[in-house]
Amino acid sequence: MSEYAIEMLGITKTFPGIIANDNVDLRIKTNEVHAILGENGAGKSTLMSVLFGAYAPDSGEIKINGKKVEIKNPNVATELGIGMVHQHFKLVHNYTVTENIVLGREPRNKFGIISLAKAEKKVEELSKRYGLQVDPKAKIDDISVGQQQRVEILKTLYSDSNIIILDEPTAVLTPQEIDELMDIIRKLKSEGKTIVLITHKLKEIKAVADRCSVLRRGKFIGCIDITPNTSEQELATMMVGRSVKFDIEKAPCKPGEKVLEIKNLSVKDSIGTMKVKDLSLDVRRGEIVGIAGVDGNGQSELLYALSGLSPVQSGEIILSGKVINKDTIRERIGEGMGHIPEDRQKHGLVAGLTVGENMVLKDFFSDKYTGKFGILNYKAIDENATKLIEEFDIRTAQGAQTDAGSLSGGNQQKVIVAREISLSPDVLLVAQPTRGLDVGAIEYIRKRIVEERDKGRGILLISFELDEVMNLCDRIATISKGSIVGVFNAGEVTSQEIGLMMTGIKAKEESK
Repeated sequence: MSEYAIEMLGITKTFPGIIANDNVDLRIKTNEVHAILGENGAGKSTLMSVLFGAYAPDSGEIKINGKKVEIKNPNVATELGIGMVHQHFKLVHNYTVTENIVLGREPRNKFGIISLAKAEKKVEELSKRYGLQVDPKAKIDDISVGQQQRVEILKTLYSDSNIIILDEPTAVLTPQEIDELMDIIRKLKSEGKTIVLITHKLKEIKAVADRCSVLRRGKFIGCIDITPNTSEQELATMMVGRSVKFDIEKAPCKPGEKVLEIKNLSVKDSIGTMKVKDLSLDVRRGEIVGIAGVDGNGQSELLYALSGLSPVQSGEIILSGKVINKDTIRERIGEGMGHIPEDRQKHGLVAGLTVGENMVLKDFFSDKYTGKFGILNYKAIDENATKLIEEFDIRTAQGAQTDAGSLSGGNQQKVIVAREISLSPDVLLVAQPTRGLDVGAIEYIRKRIVEERDKGRGILLISFELDEVMNLCDRIATISKGSIVGVFNAGEVTSQEIGLMMTGIKAKEESK
């Protein structure tokens, strides 16, 4: 038996205009949790896509358990015991959990009719064995993002995979779901599985990884053992090639007049349940107001109502003194509202358009980009994108002409952040701004948000990263079951007190 479950030797993979993997050597031991760390666009997902058969390498070889193999497609990878949970899930939303797991290999009875009873039983057994807690008969549309990820893990276990690749598995999870996933990874390892964890979250590497390999701009930098003495700063320096500041440096805020007022707002979700209940909050110019809460307590519906994606049941939204309840999304943009959405693919980008086109989605109709006959000025569009690509360090294969859907998740996020900040809105709605970003990009994006505050913008921030809310915001509002529990100045409450308020318990008197 080979010491290594996986050996990828001299792997090179290129795309037009970019070398994604440059002669990479990677060795992963049997029954270890091996982290692959790197910046957005460092080549992590590409390397694992080569291992899973989604891409063919230009050169190099792969060995599984010491035996040289040729992985021409994902079916071959599955036969070799390799399973992959992609960053963006591959699920059919109107199918059940079991239907998704057996898709393409549906069990049939002797008459050729699909029979799911045995499959449902196996899924239920696997779910209990690994602590995944998923209902085999539930529809994907009706379960949380965290549970959808568990379905993807169950797909690999159903196929008897011994090597499981997790691509940025915590990018869309709440803190509670992240803790649960870490427990699941430990359980998988105890069952003899080899886990490959693609991530740039240093705390997660420290929590579960045995070793960590680092990629930077497509090149293999090194591999280190993860011990209690391994510092996050050491890992961060290997990843970005420089020292990274984890603390947010900002001067005290100088708040001005109210620029966004939310008065007694109530909003229903898509199935008619009241998710925001009589909520009131204001944001002043020159301050960052953060909303802290467990996912599913009305944050999404609040943002939808503010940005114009959902109607308001009652209450008022006032932007710069004007009630905007019935204003269209375009009107709100023109009136000075920017929005970095929590779901970058659903509400932030058009994947089939270029980076340049995505950069002007909100003002393509302006004189700057459209002539008097309605013809788009692509020279101006591309010049704008080129400037923002350089300013925000967005890694693209073909500059402004790159399809947005081909970018890594973190670089897609940077496109959205660049577009919204470049429009200089009076109010910026920010949801999960650093989700899916590496430490270097997180440092930069947080710095830019503070700069926008210092320019007099009013910023409403929603993040499930409690550390981010506490360190970045000037005031913090806690939300539970669609209502604000308390509003406090930064530094007046501890993380424990905020956690208590997230459950609906008011910990102390709030600041006025």
